[in-house]
Parts: sequence; C-alpha cells; structure tokens
Amino acid sequence: MKNLVRAFLGIGSNLGDSQEILVTAIDKIDEVTAVSGLYETAPIGGPEQDSYLNLVVEINTAFPPRELLGFCQDLEQDAGRVRKERWGPRTLDVDVLLYGDLTLNDPDLIIPHPRMFERAFVLYPLSELGPEFLSEDWEASVADQAITRLGDWSNFT
Repeated sequence: MKNLVRAFLGIGSNLGDSQEILVTAIDKIDEVTAVSGLYETAPIGGPEQDSYLNLVVEINTAFPPRELLGFCQDLEQDAGRVRKERWGPRTLDVDVLLYGDLTLNDPDLIIPHPRMFERAFVLYPLSELGPEFLSEDWEASVADQAITRLGDWSNFT
C-alpha cells in the first residue's frame, strides 16, 4: 500500500456554468477529504473578465507531485480549458498549492504554489482547511482584494 500525502488544490472557474464545472471537477477527485466554502473573487491581472468562483480542496493522494499536476491538467482539459493568454478567463483552473511538507522549485512545478500567499482566493478558503499553513497576519497581506464567501460547499452540490 502506498503512503498517502496530504495535499491542497486551488480550484477556480469564471467561464461557462462555473458552479457546475466545479462540482464536476471535484466529483472526479477520489481522494477528497474536505472542501472549503465557495468564494466569489475579482480577477487579478490579465484582461477584463468576469468574477471567479474559487475554493480549496484537501486531498490524501498517492500520486507523486508531477502525476498530481498531470491529473489537475487533465481535469482542466476535461472542462474545455483553452490556454490563450496568461491570467485570462478559464472554464477551470486547478493548481497544486501544497503537497505535504515538500518544497519543489522546478520550471514546470513549484510547491508551495509561488503566488498562493498573495491571493485572497487561495488564502481565505485555505484558512478553513489548513490554517496552520498561514501566518497570523495573512489577512493583512490580501486586504485590498475583493472576496465574498458564498457559503458552505455542501450548499452548492
């Protein structure tokens, strides 16, 4: 039996039926142990676009980090994601945020995610599932970013 690793995925959508896209993606993840509340957030960077629906999923996974990244990219492809422009609108975005206590800095995979501590749409949902990963003053670092908690994930499935 393989050892399981506690990992966190950041998931968001702002094209199509975002709520249904998120439900479908999460249903395809076998190892889910918890799902944060659902948040609506303004886009950061990129072109003018609609708000995002975001959440964080906690999993216990046997996938090594690169296989987990590949699985995340498969979820995006299944949702019809097209990578046209950096930080552009997307049907689904799935990022590996944390993978156990691993620190990795490769060109195609950086863990912890390199911008997670700058993003309200990651920190607020992560604070529900893994507050031990956040500094005491994490909210101050994202105080200028608009974010609204829409409710518990169970209310949307």
